[in-house]
Amino acid sequence: MPRPALGCDTPVMDGSRTGDRVTPGASTPGVFTPGTYGESFVDVYDDWYADVSDIAGTVRTVAGFAAGGLVVELGAGTGRLALPIAEAGCPVVALDVSAAMLGRLGERLEGTEGAPPALPLVADMTEPALRPGCASVVLVAFNTLFNVTDPDDQQRAVDRAADLLESGGRFVVEAFVPPDPDDAPRSDVSARSVEVDRVVLVVALRDPAAQTITGQHVELTEAGGVRLRPWKVRYLTPTQLDAAATAAGLVLEQRWSDWDGAPFTGHSTQHVSVYRRP
Repeated sequence: MPRPALGCDTPVMDGSRTGDRVTPGASTPGVFTPGTYGESFVDVYDDWYADVSDIAGTVRTVAGFAAGGLVVELGAGTGRLALPIAEAGCPVVALDVSAAMLGRLGERLEGTEGAPPALPLVADMTEPALRPGCASVVLVAFNTLFNVTDPDDQQRAVDRAADLLESGGRFVVEAFVPPDPDDAPRSDVSARSVEVDRVVLVVALRDPAAQTITGQHVELTEAGGVRLRPWKVRYLTPTQLDAAATAAGLVLEQRWSDWDGAPFTGHSTQHVSVYRRP
């Protein structure tokens, strides 16, 4: 299928393209900021998370909703989803707070002829720097909304997603369902990988009152010593997410437990929620 063009009518405001502005929330040593995750994981992201979720199902669903209209992916990273969505026939704006992550996407786009299949945009999802009403679909996949760790900023991100939608457009969210606080451990240490000369441990601390999980991927190598990769999420229950969407003027249209449309039940551990702008 030919790539969709992203021409002069692409709804990106002047000065907001990658390289034209300072990265918002750039990583600061010793301080967890919106850019910390991207800076910490960019060198391993494509290897560790290439198949972390259902890419084919995501593309099929999002492209079906968009029907050739613009898709804005929030927290697009290195283009794991943005590029195949573009190849399915939808123009895509790939938005991420991390210039490092989008730099990897830019490397993938090098050598492409004509308009790029996806346009990288360095911006915070709470201030996306796009024209209101420009998108058929706004996608935030695989728990990425939870990377916004301030409650007010989370609501602002949902509000801005709603603003980006055209009438009848859809906000599609994929996220995990938080376990009951009484059933979840306050702390956890597990092994992600164990090799002859390399071990990756995942260390996490949960704060049920704040609904946060603060963690580190600790990489130990015989040659390189210790590498810390910090991360933090503030999770929401589906009910809380519904309340945020309602406050933004959106209506829950569908909720599944996976991208194949399996019913969402009280035993589901993840959900795909589709909100519509009336």
